[in-house]
Amino acid sequence: MKIERKINYKFKNQSLLSEALTHSSYANESSKKDNERLEFLGDAIISFIVTKHLFSIFPEYDEGRLSKLKNQIVSTKSFYKIVKKNKLETYLLLGKGEIKSGGKKRESNLAGLFEAIVGAIFKDSGIRSAEAFLKKFLLDQDFSNFIDEDYKSILQVESQKKLGVLPKYVVEKQEGPPHKREFHVSVFINKNKQGKAKGKSKKDAENKAAKTALKKLKKAG
Repeated sequence: MKIERKINYKFKNQSLLSEALTHSSYANESSKKDNERLEFLGDAIISFIVTKHLFSIFPEYDEGRLSKLKNQIVSTKSFYKIVKKNKLETYLLLGKGEIKSGGKKRESNLAGLFEAIVGAIFKDSGIRSAEAFLKKFLLDQDFSNFIDEDYKSILQVESQKKLGVLPKYVVEKQEGPPHKREFHVSVFINKNKQGKAKGKSKKDAENKAAKTALKKLKKAG
């Protein structure tokens, strides 16, 4: 398949590649297996490999700084950009309704595709092949220049330092159909609501709520 040339990996088991490319909306309209299990596996594999890589190249970074950096790299936004840059969404199989609603542009769908491909490569030939793929598509960049946009991690540090407690995030409600879900999240510190936000994923909404809470903390001194 053409995608194998793009990702520079030839599958021994072609059914794994087919599964990785199949969104649940397409699977519901056919007899194919969707990519959600591979997505789950890929997420864990990526997290492990990125952690190992950062631990090696930044020996001077403490746990907090490593966590912040990892959270930026292992993110929906990061995976989405890679898929778009390499036009991998072309190969994603979506149901008719998902296509009509712009599913090939949806960040969560494209990020899920990236994770599923990693999961499929791992299943097909192990951790070394998955690591080789990630070195080419994810790890080949200058991480020292990353902009710190991990507000959730920053809030955790600031909240502990100033108030001695950890923030707590609560999903107040979810809206929209499964393919276009919107999460409303509030963040509490010492049982006081410090911020709220909405986002296309729980993680996105939490990060936005944390950004609002940080502004309040700074004003309070």
